[in-house]
Amino acid sequence: MTAPPRRSRRWSAAHRIGSYGLLALGIALFAVFSVTLPATFPTTATMTSLLSSHAIPAVLALGAMIPIVAGRFDLSIGYGLGLWHVLILQLMIVDGWPWPAACAAALAGGTLIGAINGFLVEFAQIDSFIATLGTGSVMYAISGWTTHGGRILPGPSGLPLAFTDLYDMTFLGVPLPTFYVLLLAAVLWLVLERLPLGRYLYVIGDNPRAAELVGIPTRRYIVYAFAASGVITAAAGVLLAAQQEIGDPSVGLGYLVPAFVAALLGSTAIRPGRPNALGTLVAVTVLAIGLAGIGQLGAEFWVTPLFNGVTLLIAVGLAGYSARRRERAHVRPGAAPPGPSGGEGESATSAPPARRASPKGKASPEGRASPAPPSGEGSAREPRT
Repeated sequence: MTAPPRRSRRWSAAHRIGSYGLLALGIALFAVFSVTLPATFPTTATMTSLLSSHAIPAVLALGAMIPIVAGRFDLSIGYGLGLWHVLILQLMIVDGWPWPAACAAALAGGTLIGAINGFLVEFAQIDSFIATLGTGSVMYAISGWTTHGGRILPGPSGLPLAFTDLYDMTFLGVPLPTFYVLLLAAVLWLVLERLPLGRYLYVIGDNPRAAELVGIPTRRYIVYAFAASGVITAAAGVLLAAQQEIGDPSVGLGYLVPAFVAALLGSTAIRPGRPNALGTLVAVTVLAIGLAGIGQLGAEFWVTPLFNGVTLLIAVGLAGYSARRRERAHVRPGAAPPGPSGGEGESATSAPPARRASPKGKASPEGRASPAPPSGEGSAREPRT
């Protein structure tokens, strides 16, 4: 049975509004600020500043999104950002390491810490909030121990130009970190939307019990998700070290809330009800436009944390609403529930297998005798649901 055409049209329109409403809001905010601040906002300098200053929050938000896909949270990303950029500068300035080796050590450490988070959550059965908050506190302590409560400053010669160019360089007039963000988003989109690994993570996040029943190794893939979050956090630490050129163990905490705001708000865009890379990019863009606009309007310093906090509450509420609406789509008459890959079609874990018609005189799968089909009708009948 198919849904009435009018209902289908209403549902399709609502789905499009939910998918692209956040993008439309970003365009509207840009237009409003451009009209309000025509001399300063719609300028090349403002656009370059937006792309450059929000590259690190975007990378961190994409890293935070991966455990959220699997229904977990990684609160250690802010602490990890502080630790890895401090470690890189410590190895380069104090210990004399070449910058590629220092960056490689940070990436390896981020992968290891992420895997430890995954083991604590899945094998030690510690709630992800508690486990990652605990490891984050340990990383913050290591950062303080490394710097002895102070900062790491470069010498008179400064840092290698090749290292600082990782953040300062431009390509085709666009800051180079923008291309890092786009490349990372493209890779995550490919993995989550087109490869089995991403589909498995979505199934685990939607229904862990069903994932186990169909044979998905849930624990292994959640460890993968936390390890990916850890290595992306370390990559953001590399960019932060190249940008700041000073090791400050407390600087990473300021990135924690914006990253989760973007990751959660992104789950209401493009594919409502599920975290996704493109939606996260849209959310980062909307937040960047909003913060730049209110900053140029002369807002006080406390407006930024207020904006982030209120937006986080709104993002959580909208993400929950989108998830409930997506669940209702599974039972809507005539609506095909989205599968693990997010497209239309049956879900591998939620659709029951069709039963074949039982021959005359044999028991049906439910243990009742199946009558023969009436004369004049075909021998096959519609399977029961």
